[in-house]
Amino acid sequence: MSPCRKQGDGRFRARGDRRAMGNRIFKKNNFMKTIRYLRKNGVLHTYYAARERIGEERRSAYYYKEPSGETLAGQRAESAAYHEVFSVVVPAYETDETFLGEMIASVRRQSYEKWELIIVDAGSTDTVERTVKRFAKEPGGERIRYIRLAHNGGIAANTNAGIAAAAGDYIALLDHDDFLAPDALYHMASALHRPGRQNITPVMIYTDEDKYDDGARCYLSPHKKPEFNLDFILSNNYICHLMAVEAGTLKRLQLRGNFDGAQDYDLALRIVGELCEKETARELSERIVHIPAVLYHWRCHAGSTADNTASKDYAYEAGKAALEDFCRARGWQTRVEHSLHLGFYEITYLPDTLTVRKDVGIVGGKILDGRKRICGGAMESDGSCMYEGLHREYSGGSTHRAAVKQDVAAVDIRCMQVREELRTEYEHITGIPYAERVIRCGKGAARQIRIADVSELFCDEAGYRKLSLELGRAAARNGYRVLWDPGIETVTGR
Repeated sequence: MSPCRKQGDGRFRARGDRRAMGNRIFKKNNFMKTIRYLRKNGVLHTYYAARERIGEERRSAYYYKEPSGETLAGQRAESAAYHEVFSVVVPAYETDETFLGEMIASVRRQSYEKWELIIVDAGSTDTVERTVKRFAKEPGGERIRYIRLAHNGGIAANTNAGIAAAAGDYIALLDHDDFLAPDALYHMASALHRPGRQNITPVMIYTDEDKYDDGARCYLSPHKKPEFNLDFILSNNYICHLMAVEAGTLKRLQLRGNFDGAQDYDLALRIVGELCEKETARELSERIVHIPAVLYHWRCHAGSTADNTASKDYAYEAGKAALEDFCRARGWQTRVEHSLHLGFYEITYLPDTLTVRKDVGIVGGKILDGRKRICGGAMESDGSCMYEGLHREYSGGSTHRAAVKQDVAAVDIRCMQVREELRTEYEHITGIPYAERVIRCGKGAARQIRIADVSELFCDEAGYRKLSLELGRAAARNGYRVLWDPGIETVTGR
C-alpha cells in the first residue's frame, strides 16, 4: 500500500519512499501470513491469494488527509445546536503511554464537542492512571473520566463497567491503542440530523476505517464499507470500527464475556437480530446507519490484530461461536465454518437456503466464462455485474467480498433459485414456466444444486440482465432478500 501523510499536529509523520513501500509488501509479517495460509488452505489457494494481494498493493494509492482547521471550525459551528452526547468508552490494560496519549488526544480534538471519554483501567500498574491525570489537567479534562477496576475481568466485563457509567445518548467503543479522525463524532452527530430521517432513531452507526502502520508511520488499507447488508455481516464483522450504539440498547444488551475477542461482533449480531425481527428493510436502513468516510484509525504494531492476524486466534473462534448463537436464536438449521480467510465465515443452510431462510426469495451464484472469470452473478441496481472479470480463485481483495454471501439487488437469471411464493412472478416476468435443472459445483463438483432452467429464453446479454433486475425488484416488492452465494457457479459457453 502506498503510504500517506496525515495533516495536523505532526505526531504522525509519513515515511513514503519506494523502499518503505517495498518493505511493506515483502515484510516478515506478510511472509508469515503466507506460510500460515499455505498450511491451512494448500498450494493452489495460496498462489492465487498471494498473486491477488501483491497486485492489489501495487495498484493501491491511498492518502488519508485530515480535515483542515477551517473545515473543523465550520463543523464545530454547524453542530453547536445539536444536543446528543457521545460517550466514548475505552477499556485499557497496561497500555503503552504513547499510544494511550495519542488516543486521548484524538478524542479531545473532536470538532463535535458534546462528548465524554471514559477510560476503564484493568491493569496492575499506574501507567494508565498517570497518563489520564496528565490530560485531565488540560482544558476540557473534566470530560475525561477514569475508572480503576479491582481486577481484570476480561475485555467484555471491563468494557461493561464503562458502559454502565456512560451518561451519553450514544456510546462509541474505541480500542486503547487506536485513535479517531478529528471529525469522527461530528459525522456521527450529523447522521442523526440528516434530512428525511422521518423520526426513525438510529440504533447503530458505523463508519469506514483504515490502518495506521506504527513502524512506517503511514496510513494504509482503507476499508470502505457497504450500507447495511445482513448476509455480509453474517460472513464477517465488516461493521467493526467505529461503531456507536444508542445508549439504552447497549446498556440493556451489554457485551458478553463468553465471546471475548469477538464481543463487538456478538453485539452487532444481537442488535441486527432484534431489528430484523420487527423492522422492514427500509426501516432497517434507517436504524443501522453507515457513514461513508474513514473516521477510525486502527493501529498496527507487533501485538495488534490489525498487523498480526494470528495474534488472536481465539477471537476467530469466538466470532464463529457468536455466529452459531445468532443462527440458533433464529431457529435456523445451519453449519458454521471458517472460510479460507481469517475472520470470515461460511454458513451452510440445512437442507437448503430457501427452506431455512424465510426472508430470502432468490438465491443466485456466479457464471464463469471459458477463462474461469466472472461474467455474471451478483448485480447492482443499475444492472452492472459485480466482480465482473475477476478470476474464480480471487476473493476480491482484502475485504474478500467476492468470496462471501451477501445481499444484492439482483442475481443473474441463468444461475438462480426462486422460492415457490415468487414463481408466479417469475413466470409473469419471463413468459415461460418455472422449471429447474441440476448443476454440480464445489470441490470435485460434488455438490448438486437446482437452478432455474432458462433454455426456453432467447435473450442477448442485455435481455438477461433486464429480466434479472425485474426479478430482483419483484422479490423486494414482496419483502424478500436476494442472496448471492459465490459457492454456486456455472459456466457459460462464451
